[in-house]
Amino acid sequence: MVYVKTLAAPAIAPAAATQARTVELLMQLTQRDGVHATPIEGVRLFRGSESHPRRPVMYEPSIFIVCQGRKRGFLGDQVFVYDAQQYLVLSVPMPFECETEASPEEPILAISIRVDLTTVAELLMALDDKRGPVAEPSGIYATPLDATLSNALVRLLEALAQPDEARILGPAIVREICYRVLTGEQGDAIRAALTHQHQFGRIAKALRRIHTDYCGDLDVETLASEAGMSLAVFHAHFKAVTSTSPMQYVKTTRLHHARLLITHDGLNVSAAATRVGYESASQFSREFKRLFGMSPADEMRRTRSAAAAVAPRVEVVVPRYVTAV
Repeated sequence: MVYVKTLAAPAIAPAAATQARTVELLMQLTQRDGVHATPIEGVRLFRGSESHPRRPVMYEPSIFIVCQGRKRGFLGDQVFVYDAQQYLVLSVPMPFECETEASPEEPILAISIRVDLTTVAELLMALDDKRGPVAEPSGIYATPLDATLSNALVRLLEALAQPDEARILGPAIVREICYRVLTGEQGDAIRAALTHQHQFGRIAKALRRIHTDYCGDLDVETLASEAGMSLAVFHAHFKAVTSTSPMQYVKTTRLHHARLLITHDGLNVSAAATRVGYESASQFSREFKRLFGMSPADEMRRTRSAAAAVAPRVEVVVPRYVTAV
């Protein structure tokens, strides 16, 4: 025990220096609260000066690294913390609940890197991955941030501070970060999302189908058939991955997209409801309020009041999946 502690001690100072540099770069790159686009597709920066109580969010498949502040996620019976010592990896689009700890003195600072399955497939081919089946993974993990990944993150942020470096070096550093995650302890979950013979991979395929066609006429029978499962097996594995039923997941996805249309695109309530596949505006309003704690009309008024009271909004990129800070 004494021998291990002696070896570990010198790593403390470099880790603290890396953490301080990460915070410094993110403060420079964000300037104000909000979601900030970057020159690199799929990479966004986040800054927030207020704590938020537990509320529903939906994240796209991504690597989400909090560099200052803290977030706590709730998925079914699971509780996971991701902060400067933990990063979050989602191998499938996932709705859950989240609370945020931040203050004006120590704003939450984070970076999100979308998990691009084409890039993952290319990396697996380059690795000549021949590993056999793994145990059924989960769709969401919080993992300690190690020195190798921390250093790659600093290099990415330094590149983002220089337009030419962001354009030329940035994509390669993002690829390196994806490689580090793929070959780390969470790699099996991302790998399984590409393997349709694996039960997790079949559910991942169904989730991608939902997010591609969430406004269409989806039903459980079709989703189960496309996944190559019986209804009972599909229900069981779907709930094991997402902690919810297939149709509840579809409903939650539609409501998150509707909220994005109202808050970011300025659609009125009726138009947003129709756009995401609701035929009844009253049903949409009831279900929206049940999920978010306020009616869509109140959400629209809140958004307009906030926009009128603050400086011009930072650029927001609308991804294929809904992502909330």
